[in-house]
Amino acid sequence: MASSSAVPVPSAFDVLRTRYSRRLPARLEDLNGPTQGTVDLPLHVVWSGRRSYQLEGVRSRMGLYRTVLAEGLREDLEAFLDQDLLISQWPILRTLISRPLREAWEDAFPELAAARRSAA
Repeated sequence: MASSSAVPVPSAFDVLRTRYSRRLPARLEDLNGPTQGTVDLPLHVVWSGRRSYQLEGVRSRMGLYRTVLAEGLREDLEAFLDQDLLISQWPILRTLISRPLREAWEDAFPELAAARRSAA
């Protein structure tokens, strides 16, 4: 009689969280994106819909950060996101992104979790 050795299947949440964790920068200091002006995202980040964002507009900036966080590669995160803007926007931005994405960032960077707590 053959024994059944069940290999646990990771949940969709765990798969996504792992995928997001692998793209994170080594340090928040590596996020050196622009803080003003217009940002045009490449097609590999946003393949349909809006590609151009104004950093001076709060809603536009949040849309940019949400898109880059969810779809960008590590190089995109570093090129299009700014450390200080990310931290200052995090209390609201974290409510606009998926839970696996949010947890990957907050577990890797305690300063984001601290920004959330200080805004509460």
